[in-house]
Amino acid sequence: MAGTITAIEVQARNPQRVNVFLDGVFALALSLEVATRANLRREMTLSDQDIADLEAGETWQKTYDATLNYLSFRPRSEDEVRRYLGRRQAPNSIILRVIARLKESGLLDDQAFARFWVENRAAFSPRGSRALRSELRSKGIDAEVIAESVSGDDSAAAYEAGARKVRTLRAADRETFRRKLFSFLQRRGFSYETSRETVDRLWRERERQSVSES
Repeated sequence: MAGTITAIEVQARNPQRVNVFLDGVFALALSLEVATRANLRREMTLSDQDIADLEAGETWQKTYDATLNYLSFRPRSEDEVRRYLGRRQAPNSIILRVIARLKESGLLDDQAFARFWVENRAAFSPRGSRALRSELRSKGIDAEVIAESVSGDDSAAAYEAGARKVRTLRAADRETFRRKLFSFLQRRGFSYETSRETVDRLWRERERQSVSES
């Protein structure tokens, strides 16, 4: 397969990729970045080892680019990235290299990820400490990082979650209100005591509101 480069053509459908021809015959397709990094040019002679190195570089670049796309949707934990690359059947050597590069560039940081996860839950879907710890464990986050990221006081989060749920219980009687709201808070990972206190507080607020409107 070794030979002399006779042409390097940008692909019509993807200007970020090129086709490389050796001795007038198509030999391989590469990302523009890989070709530029290797300083490929016409009349350059490539050995079998040179071609193997280019193909390895292309595999690395494709894997890294795919991982950047995976990270573009939301932050990820290191364990999530490992599992993603495993599903892509990436070689372990490339997985280690991709993860090292992402860490160096600050794109992969389990402490930052844990903070993001807790803050995102608090803003959009409040959870109790028990649920948050379970979710972070499922993402492969270290126990010490979880302990640093998850507060033990669930009162505010339980009230926020409960107040949102109450909107769907406006017509419920006392028994139904308490049963459904308590069950909801338990499913969100709040403790028995926090759930009970939150239900009591929200019921009292509803009662006061009913009196003021009558």
